[in-house]
This record gives sequence, C-alpha cells and structure tokens, in this order.
Amino acid sequence: MSFNIVLVEPEIPPNTGSIARLCGATNTTLHLVHPLGFSTSDKHLRRAGLDYWPQVNITYWDNFDNFLKAQSQSRLFFFTTKVDTPYFKAEFMPGDFLIFGKETKGLPADIIEKYQQQCLTLPMANDNIRSLNLAMTAGIVLYEAIRQQSGV
Repeated sequence: MSFNIVLVEPEIPPNTGSIARLCGATNTTLHLVHPLGFSTSDKHLRRAGLDYWPQVNITYWDNFDNFLKAQSQSRLFFFTTKVDTPYFKAEFMPGDFLIFGKETKGLPADIIEKYQQQCLTLPMANDNIRSLNLAMTAGIVLYEAIRQQSGV
C-alpha cells in the first residue's frame, strides 16, 4: 500500500525533513518540486530526517508543470485552506498523489481553480489560526489514506 506526497516549492527545511521521515516510515514516495527554498544537503533538513534519508524514495521535479504532465489527473488530491471539502470525505487509494503547496502561500490560485473538485482541506475550529504546520498536515492526511486501506 503505497502513496505519494508531493511538496510544491517547499521553503522550510525542518518541514521537508519531517515529511521525508514520515515517507520513509510508511513507504511513501516523496516528490519535491523545484524551486526548493533550501538545499537538500541543508543540515537542518537532514537533522529533521535524522539517519533515515537512505530509506526515503525521493523524486525531484524541475517544476510543477512537468510533474502534472507526468501524472494521471484523476488520482491527484490538492490540499488547501481555500476550500470547504474536508479531507476525510475523499476515498483514497494506493498510488494517490497528496499534493501540498509552499508553507507561506500554499498552492497557486490557478491550480486550485483548475482542480477544484480534487481540492481538500483540514477543518479548523479556531478561525484565528491560519493553518496547521505542513508536516503535521501531511501526516494527518497520509494516515487517513492508510487507515482507509486497512479497513478500520
């Protein structure tokens, strides 16, 4: 049971390192879409992933357009604070791509508009909190996808 996490232009090394560790622990492929806001040799990135980097299957993409052209459009799920459909309404399947935007801006508006039916959010009870941390969000969504496959 394998999924894909896609980080579009991630900016904060510890988030990407934590997500890489999550991917290694779950046999999830991590896709990093350039430009990255850091070097993948960054000590903060490696520290967050600890010594798990060799266990992580990472695919690098030059840009988001190249990533999209290489995928089947039907199994892409985009996560944003700009929609109302909660992530737990989706029916995830192995091979799905769980796509997250950069920490400061999220996904581009044109992507949200184009893929509106495939956009999901994590509901927030407190309107004074803008969003959850990227690594936390990726973990919540990925484990919901895994839970669905386990039949629990």
